[in-house]
Amino acid sequence: MIYTVTFNPSIDYVMFTEQFEVGELNRAHETNKFAGGKGINVSRVLKTLNVDNTATGFVGGFPGEFIKDALAQSDIQTDFVEVEDDTRINVKLKSGLETEINGPGPDISSNHYEQFLEKMKNTSAADTVIIAGSVPSSLTKPVYQEVAEILKATGAKLIVDAEKSLMKSILSYGPAFVKPNKTELEEIFNKSIDTDQEVIDCAKELLSEGAQAVIVSLGGEGAIYVDANTKLKAIVPNGQVVNTVGSGDSTVAGMVAGLETGKDIESSFKLAVSCGTATAFNADLAELNDIEKIISEVVIKHI
Repeated sequence: MIYTVTFNPSIDYVMFTEQFEVGELNRAHETNKFAGGKGINVSRVLKTLNVDNTATGFVGGFPGEFIKDALAQSDIQTDFVEVEDDTRINVKLKSGLETEINGPGPDISSNHYEQFLEKMKNTSAADTVIIAGSVPSSLTKPVYQEVAEILKATGAKLIVDAEKSLMKSILSYGPAFVKPNKTELEEIFNKSIDTDQEVIDCAKELLSEGAQAVIVSLGGEGAIYVDANTKLKAIVPNGQVVNTVGSGDSTVAGMVAGLETGKDIESSFKLAVSCGTATAFNADLAELNDIEKIISEVVIKHI
């Protein structure tokens, strides 16, 4: 089974306005509510690609019920730990520029955390665990590292898409791949990255620290894949970027879906980039027909 872990999920409440004035009454002409969180986004795109998976993490209150119901409607299995506090609601305001206000997330007790760790202890070498996104501030333990330690013992594959400190904390556990974007890569190495070769050099450093493969998303410039034997560059078609939220998560989902269904590295990477690009061109996460249209336009080069 593939498990996606979202420690701090949300309802993403998206509001569209013609203009926004601080301190004034503003009216939205369109609103949408989505089950949000990086791992949940991965789950949704995996299901779009007809790959079964189970979403886990922590949910609570009526927002948590909304998330479970939304995933059930998409035929996605869930196995969340229920907490007392409400799952957060994040506001995404789109008025030309995109403004986000993210809630803090619920308190996670030590008992709830231990319940989650027990779920991880029940994985096996046949499983893949994808951990993505932030950790609630109430979880003061090295969560990513503790999960990685458990998965090392159970033999489950680990995939990580997270910010600098969280990603760095698990490299020594040999994740199957990590997926920083270019900005995150610059933060990790504390320098500006301007060329493909610089991206490759940084990816090789992550490999030397334990990652088995690295995917670096470059926005409109495509993406680069690096492992011990292969270096690939994806060139993506031009299009109007509508939505940057979830594009990286869609890339992770595409790569996992490709590998899980027996595709080779190059074909899996092409699917990954197609998923990420299709999401960027849509108001919500990519649908299958969007992905199928774009995949024929993505070019993969060995570099």
